[in-house]
Amino acid sequence: MTNRISIADILAKKNRQKITCLTAYTFPVAKIVDTHCDIILVGDSLGMTIYGLPDTVDVTLDMMINHGKSVMRAVERSFVVIDLPCGTYENSPTQALESAQKVIAETGCDAIKIETDRKMIDTVKFLVENKINVMAHVGLLPQHVREIGGYKYQGKTSQAAQEILEVSQLLQEAGAFATVIEAVPSLLADQITANLKIPTIGIGASANCDGQVLVIDDLLGLNQEFKPKFVKRFANLASEINTAVEKYCADVKSQKFPEKANLV
Repeated sequence: MTNRISIADILAKKNRQKITCLTAYTFPVAKIVDTHCDIILVGDSLGMTIYGLPDTVDVTLDMMINHGKSVMRAVERSFVVIDLPCGTYENSPTQALESAQKVIAETGCDAIKIETDRKMIDTVKFLVENKINVMAHVGLLPQHVREIGGYKYQGKTSQAAQEILEVSQLLQEAGAFATVIEAVPSLLADQITANLKIPTIGIGASANCDGQVLVIDDLLGLNQEFKPKFVKRFANLASEINTAVEKYCADVKSQKFPEKANLV
């Protein structure tokens, strides 16, 4: 692979050019996203979008690796980050390192992302010291939704906002090369972005973040049941797929398909 986007390229975009990031979980989608985006995130959101799970908590390392391999086969230019799923890094820095090394060795991805609060700062530092590129993730931490009672905006009180702000700074000092900020008030995301030298990637945060990320299925309108406020549908593929499948079934039943041109 040549002309791949590097961490240096991403860092250089801070305050200069917005960073584009989307999730991808499969070869054909990654092939398209790779043409346009700076970063492809193989997110543990695949638990919901691909496997129909209620949240990301039960996603496994093998799931992430398998989809990571598929994405990496398609990529020619984008920087690829893979989520470490719940239960694979929280117990100790050593556990996190083993998981990260396994993911990188088996997929060839460029970095891993972990959900980060104050307890994860030493883990991030340990990973970076062991030459693992780490993207942090503050604000709403989806792997904790069962503990906090659902997908709720974080940092709404002055105390909570101050904690997220402080943790973001500490994560930078620990060596994270970028930070995802999810579902926090715009003012807080603006403060974090202004305070950090590393790029921030917003999702439900602020237009002033250094970049933005969305789940590809949400952007394409594939998921009709889940539409948080921060999602903008740029297409309605669920409707188009429904129309195509309906027409296919009608053509099969009426013997319009397959036609002579479809046969040998």
